[in-house]
Amino acid sequence: MRKAPLLLAVAFALSACGGDDYSGGPIDPGSSPRAASFAKPLPRSLPATIKIPRLGVTAPVSELGLQPNGRIEEPPLTRPDLAGWWKNGPTPGEGGPSVILGHVDARGKHAVFHRLKDLRPGDRVQVVRRDGTTATFAVQKVENVPKASFPGEKIYAEDLDYAALRLVTCGGTFDTGAGHYSENVIAYTRLVRA
Repeated sequence: MRKAPLLLAVAFALSACGGDDYSGGPIDPGSSPRAASFAKPLPRSLPATIKIPRLGVTAPVSELGLQPNGRIEEPPLTRPDLAGWWKNGPTPGEGGPSVILGHVDARGKHAVFHRLKDLRPGDRVQVVRRDGTTATFAVQKVENVPKASFPGEKIYAEDLDYAALRLVTCGGTFDTGAGHYSENVIAYTRLVRA
């Protein structure tokens, strides 16, 4: 398993995103008809496309690194349909926490993760990988966290013995003075099928 470096600078602040509050509890694989047993991690393979059927999302996935100031890159606002995978972490389906980011809006238009806040435990997220496999994840919980206390180590560098995918966008209220939203929406998922 690859472990992403501890990044204090990943207090992630997409400048043009948003959302509403929702916090669901963890999913019990045996209690929900939409849940399934968890799957073993897959070999490394880069992501190509993310699909979130409940939200009607099918989007290409780019690679994101760090900006010169140490903050994580974000998908360009000129491509609101584009999601971005944190390339210094595990690939989706590989052991550990993989992270995909997306805007909630861009220049007044809905963006790829506009409805991320609407995900519920048990919903599926599919990542088509470049090796031709599709990693399917089940949502465990969705939460809003203040940007000032973004759990960077938990999102990017948590030591996990299973394949997880974290989806991140912005939420809360938009601060016109600062030019960004007050919170992040984070969806926590776990691999259920490959």
